[in-house]
Amino acid sequence: MNAVELHARPSDGFETKLAHATAVLTSAAAEHGAHIVQATSLGAEDMVVTDLIARGRLPIAIGTLETGMLHAETLALLARIESHYGLQVQVMRPAHEAVLHFVARNGERAMFESIALRKSCCTVRKLEPLGRLLAGKTAWITGLRREQSGTRAAVPFSEREASGRLKLNPLADWSWGDVWHYIALYNVPYNQLHDQYFPSIGCAPCTRAIALGEDFRAGRWWWEDEAAKECGLHVKHAEGVAA
Repeated sequence: MNAVELHARPSDGFETKLAHATAVLTSAAAEHGAHIVQATSLGAEDMVVTDLIARGRLPIAIGTLETGMLHAETLALLARIESHYGLQVQVMRPAHEAVLHFVARNGERAMFESIALRKSCCTVRKLEPLGRLLAGKTAWITGLRREQSGTRAAVPFSEREASGRLKLNPLADWSWGDVWHYIALYNVPYNQLHDQYFPSIGCAPCTRAIALGEDFRAGRWWWEDEAAKECGLHVKHAEGVAA
């Protein structure tokens, strides 16, 4: 049974949610023009957002972070996006020297040594490239959903960062079943790891499949306390970059 067969179950009000997400993206594209980008993780939710952008022919750039530690299945999705939609994905990579320095000083398995080192790794491989992706942008789009975790239960549809940049989460009220129902309806390409019980996918060393009954994000940094399970991309910081 693949992920579509396993999960595609629309919630009540799916059509209303879909119409709202479409309206959010359409309005944002009109307001921000060339200064808006979808920061995609290449996960199921983000593939829905990319499909909505492509289906609506919206002038919204699409960018992703290639951390140097992604699964082969994740990387393979980049070519599938470009061939399926005819869209170019902007790929942001960490600074090569910064990665070399981090690994030389802390080792290749630093993420398992302490939360501080794991977050430092995320800073080098994700936060710094994200900063470059968002440079000059007045708005960005994510696939965050309230259902994903306790720390995301209050995710709004939009939020103004301290920097003034607008962060949009058009799928905030979607269920996991809604996501896969949409993927089934429109034949959206998706990461094949989802068929292997990876609902949430990050860097290869820090992601595993989950077992029946486990939390949605149980496969992310599974050796850490639940409260620490964010890489920093969606944590608000005083300096104003929601990382």
